[in-house]
Amino acid sequence: MAALKDPVKMFIVHALACFDTPTQVAAAVKEEFGLDVPRQQIAAYDPYKVIGKNLSKRWKTHFDDTRKRFREEVADIPIASRAYRLRALGRMAQQAEGVRNISLAVQVIEQAAKEVGDVYVNRKMDADKSLDEEIKRLEIEKRKAELKIIEKGGGNSNARLLAELIAKLPS
Repeated sequence: MAALKDPVKMFIVHALACFDTPTQVAAAVKEEFGLDVPRQQIAAYDPYKVIGKNLSKRWKTHFDDTRKRFREEVADIPIASRAYRLRALGRMAQQAEGVRNISLAVQVIEQAAKEVGDVYVNRKMDADKSLDEEIKRLEIEKRKAELKIIEKGGGNSNARLLAELIAKLPS
């Protein structure tokens, strides 16, 4: 394995902390720095993988700080806010535009809009309701939909317990 300079290490740790795979990071390092770095060497910069358990405190701290910031500051992601999915959709849109596949690019952008949520919905959130109340309401709707699936024969042996829990939720 080749010794890497600090800017390359920083790039690798940052990308892994943002949930990029070692394969994606290897391609990005090749593009950004012109270096061929094996996926196994890149994986060693993830302190939560077995191969990265001996990562220095400096890089582990940078990894943890970056991951925390990535999860908290989703607005920094170019497409929108649902961090991982939107980041992947952003890469797909760029690739589609790069090969001049405009119809695919439009579909990917439309999917990104759906990921953001409430784009194609006529329902408006009451100004009086807090975001927490809206989240609870949506969670209840989700549970009720799951119950309908279970009642139709889908689901597993926990169906009765789930039905009881949903029945206890306020409407």
